[in-house]
This record gives sequence, C-alpha cells and structure tokens, in this order.
Amino acid sequence: MGFIIKLVLLLATVISAYVAYLALVPAPVPKVENEFWGPASLSKKADDTAVRDFKIKIDDKVITDLKSRLKSELDSKRYAPPLDGVGFEYGFNTNFLPKVLNHWATKYDWKQREQLLNKFPHFKTQIGGIDIHFQRIKSKKNYKKTLPVLLLHGWPGSIVEFQKIIPLLTDPEKSDYNYEVITPSLPGYGFSEAAHRPGMDTVAMANIFLRLMKRLGHEKFYIMGGDWGAIIVSDMAALYPENVLGSHSTMCSSMHPLGTARLMLTSLFPSYLAEPVIADKMFPLSKFFSFLLRETGYFHLQATKPDTVGVALSQSPSGLAAYILEKFSTWTDASKIDREDGGLLEKFTLDELLDNLMLYWVTNSVTSSMRLYSEFATANKKHRMDSVPITVPAACLMLPEELALVPEFTLRDKYPNLQQFTMGSKGGHFGAFEVPDVVAEDAIKFFNGLQKSSPPKAK
Repeated sequence: MGFIIKLVLLLATVISAYVAYLALVPAPVPKVENEFWGPASLSKKADDTAVRDFKIKIDDKVITDLKSRLKSELDSKRYAPPLDGVGFEYGFNTNFLPKVLNHWATKYDWKQREQLLNKFPHFKTQIGGIDIHFQRIKSKKNYKKTLPVLLLHGWPGSIVEFQKIIPLLTDPEKSDYNYEVITPSLPGYGFSEAAHRPGMDTVAMANIFLRLMKRLGHEKFYIMGGDWGAIIVSDMAALYPENVLGSHSTMCSSMHPLGTARLMLTSLFPSYLAEPVIADKMFPLSKFFSFLLRETGYFHLQATKPDTVGVALSQSPSGLAAYILEKFSTWTDASKIDREDGGLLEKFTLDELLDNLMLYWVTNSVTSSMRLYSEFATANKKHRMDSVPITVPAACLMLPEELALVPEFTLRDKYPNLQQFTMGSKGGHFGAFEVPDVVAEDAIKFFNGLQKSSPPKAK
C-alpha cells in the first residue's frame, strides 16, 4: 500500500512539474514555411501572382438543379415530425423547415441576390497553388490616411456575414482614417479553392493570408475576425508580430496553461474576478459544461469524419439548410431554443440566411469547409499555439449571447498586450452579421486609438 501511495505522489509530482513547465515556459513560435496546396498536376510550380477580377455568376443549370431538388424534397414529405411541445431542442424543427424551403424554392431570387453580393468588388489570386477569393473595398475618399484591415469569417459563415459591416468600416465619416477592408473566403470555403492534400489548418491559413496581404502591397496591417476567423487572427498575431499592427476579435479565448488556472480560480470567486454578465452566463462551470456538451456534438463529428456528413449535406438542400441554420439559431440566441422557429427571423431575414447557404451550395464547398475542424484537431498538438503569447496590441469584444464568454482576468497570459476589453450590450456569435454597428464601432475605436497613441506605419 505504501508503495502505491509513493507511486501516486511521484506521478502527481511529475505531472505538476510538467504543467508548471508548460505554464512558465512560452512555447516557441513555430516556423511556418510557404507550403504548396495545389493539385499534384501543378508540380509545385511558382504561383501566378496576378490579382484577377472576379464576379459571382452561377450557371443557370446549377440553380435549376437546386430548384428541382427543393421541389422533390418538399413533395416527398419525408421529414420526421418533431416531438410535441419541442422547438429547436432536438435540432432544426421540421414544422418550420418547409417555410424555409418554400421561400428558397419560390420567392428567393438568386439573380437579384447575386447582384447584391457583387456590390463590392471581388478578386482571385493564386497562393500556394490554390486560388484564393477575396473582396477588397477602399473608401472613395482619399483625403485621410488609409489603414488596411484583414477581416476573416468562420464556419458556417462566409463573406456574406460582412456585407453590412463593410460600409460601416469604410465610411470616412465614421472614422479619423480611411479603412481598406480585405475579406477573403477561407481556403475550402465559398469561392476559395480547397487544399488538395491534408494539413490546411489555421496556421497554414494564417500563412496564406499573410502572403495575400503582402501581395496586395501591405507589409503591415490590422486584423479582425470571429469564429475560425478569430483563431486564424490569433495565430497571425502570434506568428507575425512584425506585420500585424493590431488584432481585434469577437471570440477571444485562452487555452494557455496559466489562463486555464485563472479560469479555475475565477470559478471559485466569479463575482470578484469576472464581469457580471460573464459571471452569470459561465458560472458555475458545471452549468456551462452541460450547455457546451449539448451544443458541440457537431464539432466532434466534423473533427473526425467530415467527409461522411459532407455526402449528405452536399446532396440535399434541405439537409444543408437544417444543419447550418440550426447554428444560426442557437449561436445567435440560445434562449430561443424552445421556439418552433428558433428565433431565426428575429435577427436575420430569410434572404440573408439563404445568401450564406447559397455560397456553400453553388460552390459545393460544405465538405471542404468542415475539414478545417479535423485539420485543427491534428495540428493543435503540433504547433502548441495556445502557449504562444500574442504580443501585438489586442482588443477583445465579448457579445452577451456568444456561446462562451471569457473573463478579461483569464486572457492576460495569452494576451499580455490586451489594450481594449469590451463587454457588448447585444449580439451573439455572428456579431458582424447580426450587430455590425456594435462590432464596427468597437474595432474603429481600437484601431483609431492605436494610430493616435503610437502611429505605426500602415503599408
């Protein structure tokens, strides 16, 4: 018995020492090479560095096929009826689904929406052997200094999320500076080509977007994002501090060992160490973990077998709609989960939601988009980005209906140069889409403040 106790104590000591080592010794910044992601047939040839004009124009045959599938699925009536008295607790409510599909099939005008999505200029350029799609919007006023901003989306979003915030960021009357906004589609999302081999994780995407900004003539620039965009932004800030002037995120998080320790401490004294809204939502942690378990089943599925679920979603528009729009319900306001419509239409119009769905459908990119979860799960252990501190000036905007809120106290080890922490008054996970005014105001305040306090040279 004495031997077992000694063995347990020895193991506990070793584990504690290892945890302390991870906490006290920052992980080295990974060296990221410019990798090749194109098809083998290209034989790793040099990229075509031309920046090409691009316009969204989908073949009529694709739309005709979509309408045919929608009609067939509506006519089949094969949807299992929801349980009595249930809203979105079991997933997308099939009493509400026909309303969405009918609108998509009979009222949604793709040609009109296509024109709307082409309002801002689109481009493509080849990076690492694959075509990267992006929008580039400059203010028409040139009497103020121009600051470049890279704006990144996540899953299950797209550049559609940014169509309302772009005018707010580029309006010269709202800021002391002009902002040039670059909004790419992530590799494998929408009109950006997917990687042709494994490994396209957030670190690889960070490298691609650095190369994109340099190609556009910007050696130094600002970055902002949410969801996967927030993680890529975090990686860019950690990997390329000499290029990133400031980082703004609507989903700041920290899995830094000391940050985790701070979170445990905060759970003991939430009223003292967490902001009131965060204390109410996140603690006790047992309540939050129960919520997290309910809402993250998709993550495990997409991190393990994305191609399997992709088969179903790429073949069925009703399946794609249910799978993606359920996230726009719960992630925007989880308190509406008991309603038959999930509260979807309180914050978005059906046309706006369908615009986002269309970018997945017409490009057949839902499978490649979900592979990012698998790549991230594999690469996270290799790169140890959680332990690499972000030394560039950072701003975190916490929106009250976000899935997880992180107290400022727990972010300090990951973000030692956290200069702005804002607890927003409204909004959820898709902040730029739902409350573009809130996100734009917070970002402009941060970027303007950096320029005024210590004006770096944006190039």
